[in-house]
Parts: sequence; C-alpha cells; structure tokens
Amino acid sequence: MSTPTLDGRVAVITGGSRGIGLGIAAAYRAAGAHVVIAARKAPGLAEARAHLLGVEGDGDIHTVVANAGEPDQAEACVDATMSRFGRVDILVNNAATNPYHGDLLDLDLPRAEKTVRVNQYGMVAWTRCAWRASMAEHGGAVINIASVGGLVVDPHIGYYNATKAAMLHMTRQLAYELGPRARVNAIAPGLIKTELARAVWEAREDILTAALPMRRLGTVEDVANAALFLASDASSWMTGQTLVLDGGATALPIGVAG
Repeated sequence: MSTPTLDGRVAVITGGSRGIGLGIAAAYRAAGAHVVIAARKAPGLAEARAHLLGVEGDGDIHTVVANAGEPDQAEACVDATMSRFGRVDILVNNAATNPYHGDLLDLDLPRAEKTVRVNQYGMVAWTRCAWRASMAEHGGAVINIASVGGLVVDPHIGYYNATKAAMLHMTRQLAYELGPRARVNAIAPGLIKTELARAVWEAREDILTAALPMRRLGTVEDVANAALFLASDASSWMTGQTLVLDGGATALPIGVAG
C-alpha cells in the first residue's frame, strides 16, 4: 500500500505547537496538507511554525492563538482558516489539560470544570465549528486524541481519564451524527515520549517498558502515523473507532504489571 497523501487538504490541529500535536502537523505537511495549528501561546506557535517550515512539503503553515476550552476562540480559528483556505477538511482535537492529580473524592469543582471544559466540551465545540463552516457541505475527517487512560483505572489521574473515556464515547456518537459526510475516529495513546511527559518516563523507562510486548515506549511519530492514516482515504470506511497505541499495555494478562 502506498503512503497516504493529503494533497491540498486543510487541517486544523488544536494544541499544535508541541508534542503530539506538532508531530501530527509535521506528518500532515509532509503528506501535502495545508496546516493550521492552534495553541494558547504565540511564542510557542512561532517556534512551531519555524519547525514545520523545515519539513519538506508544499502545504502552507498558519498559526492561530486560541484556547481549546473557549468556544468563541474555536470559532475565530475556524473562521480564520476559512478566510485563508476556504475549507476545513481535517480537524484534530488534540489539546487537553490535566490540572488535578489525586483521588476523585478530593477533586475540587474549579479544576473539575476546567478539565471538562477543555477535554470534553472543547472537542464538541471545535467539531461543531468545523462541521458548520465546511464539513457539512464538503465532508471531512475528525481525529480525537484521547488516551489509553480512558480504558483503564489509574490511582492519580482518574478524573482526567474519565474525560478521555467520555471522548471515546463522543467519538462514536459524533460518527453516528455526522455520517456519511464526515468520519470521526479517535486515537488512544499510551505513554508517549514527549517533553511534557519527560518527568514520568525519563528515570523509569527501563521499568516501564520491561513488561510491554513491544518493549519500548511510544513516540510522537507513532501517533502521527496513526493520525495520518485516519485523515486519509486509506481509512475511508472507518468511523466511530478508536486506535489504541500503547505498545500492548492493555493486552497484558491480569497480574502482570505494565
């Protein structure tokens, strides 16, 4: 099978200035797409744009300062994309937040609301904007970056994981509601070697990978390759599904530590 291409398509990626979002943006540019990356901080977006311009590809790179948890900023970003490119073919809901670590019963309302606002409602708001502006007429693909945490129990980030579980369900719901014009799928990564997660994996990488069937942690490129597949025609009959990228962690027998 040939490498998937996105020639001339327009992709909007939230949280696109670093980590997984930036990796997906690079893969899309290399595949021929015009890429719009949205993030909260202008300096990070400027650095990301410079990086992406160094990736071989013909697509344009546009940046928009936007908070994924603010619906009016989502609308402004999509409007800017429509003004520049005339369409939105691909939306990657990648931005997320996790302001609370601890037991559910100790969770305070402000941090609960912030987590839901970005991780759950943000996904709905951005998808609504892309749908109404372009996808309802022209079709498209929505890729939601969830987490393997939405499938398991964790002693520290249970509420964050609950929002990711909700994202997986809403992926199926939106696939039903937006088909056949748009496809909606999700990716559930395990632990990925990003700078943001460095404190989690750097000192414990050997321990973390010892029991994994693949014997390594995931990379940004692993997620980007999956996002490229889901955005391309190679997945044209796939919707409402979740690709789990965890090195086999959820395939371990009961009693085997991951």
